[in-house]
Amino acid sequence: QLQLNRADEAETSFKTFLAGVDSDNPSTHTEPDAHARGKTQAYLSLAHIAERTQRLTEARAWLDRVDTTDNALRIQTLRASLLAREGKLQEARALIQATPELQPNDALAKLKAEAQLLKEVAQPTDAYAVLNQASALAPDDFDLIYERAMLAEKLGLTVDMEKLLRSIISAQPDNHNALNALGYALADRNERLSEAKTLIDKAHALAPDDPYITDSLGWVLFRMGDTTQAITLLKRAFEIRQDVEIAVHLGEALWTQGNKEAARGYFRQAQSMQPDNELLKSTLTRLQVTP
Repeated sequence: QLQLNRADEAETSFKTFLAGVDSDNPSTHTEPDAHARGKTQAYLSLAHIAERTQRLTEARAWLDRVDTTDNALRIQTLRASLLAREGKLQEARALIQATPELQPNDALAKLKAEAQLLKEVAQPTDAYAVLNQASALAPDDFDLIYERAMLAEKLGLTVDMEKLLRSIISAQPDNHNALNALGYALADRNERLSEAKTLIDKAHALAPDDPYITDSLGWVLFRMGDTTQAITLLKRAFEIRQDVEIAVHLGEALWTQGNKEAARGYFRQAQSMQPDNELLKSTLTRLQVTP
């Protein structure tokens, strides 16, 4: 539920779980160590939900109930996020940086956590610098290279973005995420569309049920002028995943086709999901649409 962004349902489920394991009903009892692990996970998840909904005092209260050192970095990262939401970004970064390094990969994990925090508070330049430090520790971490590429694109560093993605594709020719990301970036800039489609076609063959790749394929076809086929693919992607950016792409394709009422319906769905989404706002402004 939490991964599907159904936070209210997730919160209810975690609280139901905690009530169950704390009750005297024998049918709910598990091994004590399983109890402890489950309760820690529930406390951390509830803190995460509260933090995301600006209930900062409640989030701290859930964190205070965690009595294990096994999740030190995750706990400190959540505490840092609370500080950042209060405008105390430097204090938040210092908190992560001061977390003890007990395992070989802890230094890398701390840098990744700090970069994620910076992304969440819209500091992509600093996040990119921290990820570059992380890459120095793990130059063959392709997930990290991919994350750097996505930030480079956000910062307008398109040459760096393409170089990073091509380095992944060179080492992992079947990495569908890198293929899709590069193809989508080209399509979104309306550049080298034939190459973009080739990249996305390969990604789609490797992961045909991935809604984001299906969205990319629909988007490149839209850019190439095949609006009818684009709409078919974008609808399929949205059926799999009700994502705000897929809804925006589908809305624009329908608007261009002349089906403006259907387009407004998808734009309204996008607004209900994420009213401040930058792609949504820029698309509505460019098309002069009032949903």
